[in-house]
Amino acid sequence: MMMQTLEQMRAHHALDKIREIENNCDEDTRQKFVSYVESLPADIIANGLGQAAATLLARAKGNEHDAHYLLYRALKDWLCRDDPEGRAPYGGEDDLMAAIVNCDRAVYLRAQAETLAWLEWLKKFAVAFFRRE
Repeated sequence: MMMQTLEQMRAHHALDKIREIENNCDEDTRQKFVSYVESLPADIIANGLGQAAATLLARAKGNEHDAHYLLYRALKDWLCRDDPEGRAPYGGEDDLMAAIVNCDRAVYLRAQAETLAWLEWLKKFAVAFFRRE
């Protein structure tokens, strides 16, 4: 089995999510997704991971096809993934919001830092694949 660095895993996961959206969403949703991905890091830095994630859910208004929800789900998939090496802050959790509010401060801060590192890749790929100037 091929061993990958955490950085490679972030890039791989982000690219998979971008391809999913590319194959399953219309142009309008893709453009909104890029915009939301670009603004999420600043939102996390200003308000924290929990507030930023809750805002994505609130703005999606229960619509799983909304770009806010697609971004939330991609984030959940990354932070809650099964990771035998324990590098996923909320590994194996089903509910990202519950994991965020129930964890201790150290795990929360690790999840926030991990989110920002993963978002660098997601943002690069979203802009490269979807941005229409």
